[in-house]
Amino acid sequence: MTKTTGTLYLIPNTLGSSEGADDALAHIIPEQVRLITSGLDYFVAENAKTARAFLKLIAIKHPLAKPLQEIEISELNVNTPAPALAGLLAPLLTGRDAGLVSEAGVPAVADPGADLVRLAHQHGIRVKPLVGPSSLLLAVMASGLNGQSFAFNGYLPTDAGLRAKRLKELESRSRAEKQTQLFIETPYRNAAMLDALLAHCQATTLICVATDLSLVTESIKTMNGAQWKSLLSAGKAPDFHKKPTVFLLLAQ
Repeated sequence: MTKTTGTLYLIPNTLGSSEGADDALAHIIPEQVRLITSGLDYFVAENAKTARAFLKLIAIKHPLAKPLQEIEISELNVNTPAPALAGLLAPLLTGRDAGLVSEAGVPAVADPGADLVRLAHQHGIRVKPLVGPSSLLLAVMASGLNGQSFAFNGYLPTDAGLRAKRLKELESRSRAEKQTQLFIETPYRNAAMLDALLAHCQATTLICVATDLSLVTESIKTMNGAQWKSLLSAGKAPDFHKKPTVFLLLAQ
């Protein structure tokens, strides 16, 4: 009799640490997700250390299938060569279930896990997405910008000239298609990104800065370019230095 393949569970992680870890996890990660996670003994994670910290939080209320040191965690990140993906899936082909865990938020969205999920489909492995926090969707929800049509553009160029060109392209596309444009930046460059937005976008363009989503330090503000310039001139810049932030714009 041929043994069936296991299931690849896409397990959401928190978007950052908060005080009162147990309460924070209970409010962000649904009970059923925590139960499923606690029953797995094989994980593919962007970062093994972060995954172990997440499993420690899970274990507060839900005992793990095995002692943490016996749970197998394989890493999958931007440096993982494509040929290595087959090895990561090998346990599932023998019937073993696995959990795919991102560094933060949901796996396979702005995350290297997407390649593993695609390969799982090619091998006929069941893929089961679980409910959890997505900074991108939370940002769209809270921005007040167009939630009917939006596009995530990842990281913009770090070169000032190329970044300016890209911002103008995104603003033009937003105006033509009435589409919200989302992008992110390395947290220590958040201030430079906001400055670039205000320098190269029209004064009427709506800009949302969404920081530390789902955390106690969460901050979300949407204003047009002119209003943002006034705020910064008054010395009231967002408190977003070295904090995960999603930027959104909608041209008017």
